[in-house]
Amino acid sequence: MKNNFGFTPDFEKGKHFLEANDGAGNTFKATAKPVLIGTAVVGATTMIFSIIMILTVGLTDNIDKLSILYPPFLLGMIMGGATIYWFTGASTHAVTAGAYHAVNFIKKNIKLEGVTRASTEDSKKVVEICTKFAQKGMINLFLTVFFSTLAFACLNPYYFIGYLISIALFGLFQAIFMANAGGAWDNAKKVVEVDLKEKGTPLHAATVVGDTVGDPFKDTSSVAINPIIKFTTLFGLLAIEIAIELNTKLNLMLAVVFFAVALFFVNRSFHDMRIKKE
Repeated sequence: MKNNFGFTPDFEKGKHFLEANDGAGNTFKATAKPVLIGTAVVGATTMIFSIIMILTVGLTDNIDKLSILYPPFLLGMIMGGATIYWFTGASTHAVTAGAYHAVNFIKKNIKLEGVTRASTEDSKKVVEICTKFAQKGMINLFLTVFFSTLAFACLNPYYFIGYLISIALFGLFQAIFMANAGGAWDNAKKVVEVDLKEKGTPLHAATVVGDTVGDPFKDTSSVAINPIIKFTTLFGLLAIEIAIELNTKLNLMLAVVFFAVALFFVNRSFHDMRIKKE
């Protein structure tokens, strides 16, 4: 830079400015991501209301079943909230498992003493590990949501409406929480490193631990709730239209089968990617 532009950069100040800009970016993302989820909720509201119009024949029949006093509707709302919390936990776990196996491979196979960079082959292997766990986690999450949507649509239409409403509401507030908490954790580490200049202290170690939770919070789980809300409501609209044309016995049989498949992938979302003791 001195040869090309005629000045010597002050890297200490440069790091301070860079971290300040990155912190501003985290704050902007923490503000913008809930707005993104809000658009999904607006779209979901429209589709949920269209399902309600179908089932109530234009709000003229079975209105009493759209109440928390109607047990299937209430249970659907509970299941929707549980699904959101399972999804955010499983997606965070997928990131954690992938990161652990990548670091484990680096510790065992890549020796950086005396060199400035790892070999291309080793770097490709690390990318391959991260990609494998990302794809494995994505498949488990998607298939769980897919089959649970089919199961609940077949089980009871008013249970399903409660489920969709709860997915939208819990998803919105969980996304707001995770985006803000993740950004706060990330920015806390920057404050300790740059402003307090306590890198290497127990306080810094605590903020690093917080940031390892904050990154999947703000960059994975919170933003992934957006397609979950959109897919569940859009696909649910199609599924409920098919389910109401089938007889009760067939619907119950399909609900049991689809829910069993969904539980299989719920189990895989944690146990298939668990970190094993060595």
